[in-house]
Amino acid sequence: MYTFVKGDWVEIVIDAGGTPRTYEVVATKAGRRVEVTTGRGIVEVSEVTRTGTPVRTARFMSSRILALVEHPADDRRPGT
Repeated sequence: MYTFVKGDWVEIVIDAGGTPRTYEVVATKAGRRVEVTTGRGIVEVSEVTRTGTPVRTARFMSSRILALVEHPADDRRPGT
């Protein structure tokens, strides 16, 4: 079973009128995770707690996104 842990992060590259800009949303504490949702032309990237409460949220227009890369934390335990 995969559990999200501190170290999860999502990198978003957008077109900002000729120059690409990069944004990152990171799970900053143990037990938090980063979730990506899409709908109605908007991509929302949120850091959420174990209970699902959003801590911080970034919203982007999907037509401006050049790349969205999810980097899950390595949750392997030693010896497994």
